Amino acid sequence: MRLRIFLEPQQGATYEDQLAVAKAAEDLGFDALFRSDHYLHMGDRAGGLPGPTDAWITLAGLARDTSRIRLGTLMTAATFRYPGPLAITVAQVDRMSGGRVEFGFGAGWFEEEHAVYGIPFPASGRERFDRYEEQLDIITGLWSTPVGDTFRYEGKHYRLAEGPALPKPLQGPRPPVLIGGTGPKRTPRLAAKYADEYNVPFSPLEDTEAAFERTRAAVRDSGRTAPMVYSAAQVLCVGRDEAEISRRAGRIGREVPELRENGLAGSPGELVDRIGRFGAAGAERMYLQVLDMADLDHLELVASQVVPQLD
Repeated sequence: MRLRIFLEPQQGATYEDQLAVAKAAEDLGFDALFRSDHYLHMGDRAGGLPGPTDAWITLAGLARDTSRIRLGTLMTAATFRYPGPLAITVAQVDRMSGGRVEFGFGAGWFEEEHAVYGIPFPASGRERFDRYEEQLDIITGLWSTPVGDTFRYEGKHYRLAEGPALPKPLQGPRPPVLIGGTGPKRTPRLAAKYADEYNVPFSPLEDTEAAFERTRAAVRDSGRTAPMVYSAAQVLCVGRDEAEISRRAGRIGREVPELRENGLAGSPGELVDRIGRFGAAGAERMYLQVLDMADLDHLELVASQVVPQLD
């Protein structure tokens, strides 16, 4: 089981805040640091001050300010960017990092953040997914086109004239692609076709296991032979005793009983048991959602008292 740190910077974080977590996670031996791709805070947590940071600009900085830890998004929103420039951006950050980027990519869903920053948001979920599928086709197509060949695309929503399909990512044939969500039909099909990893975010264990099985079925039905990595994301709240667990829950505006039911919360032993249950359901990686970025001792506790107990 690989543990990865997952941040929500739109809730309030500077680049320096994120860099501090990234360096701590790297020093403590965590596998990867991922962040969300949002431009507006959610809930009442201080209004997201000092304001949003762009996911890929942040990852470009982290690519140069870290050396080992893998870097990625859960999930880059297809509604925020055109597919051609996005393929260039991700390829460039992959090279800046020495080949440590992973590309989590989703259709986009948070309508309000689009409205406040003037980003078009297709009202129909079907149209968003149609555009998303074309973007997956374009981005992976641009990366996989051999150097010296050209790429052209004719879709309903996007048309690319014949071009050089450059630059290429450092990782070949491309950075790992992550697709997530619990949609019953289209998401598993797209994951089977395009993804290297399928992620289920913030869902109960039973729902996570069912989503894994739907994607396994889609992989079988597609005739795919390449392996698929299965992963889950859960909020983190661990403490050495009940007082520490309660303090950490309070700092993120949550209640301990609710977190124990809906996340990875409790003592280190409870976390080991809970993570083991996700592992038994098929998860190979867990993304630990860290909502209090100033609490680096939280990461140290997981690294010292949870990780050694995992297989």
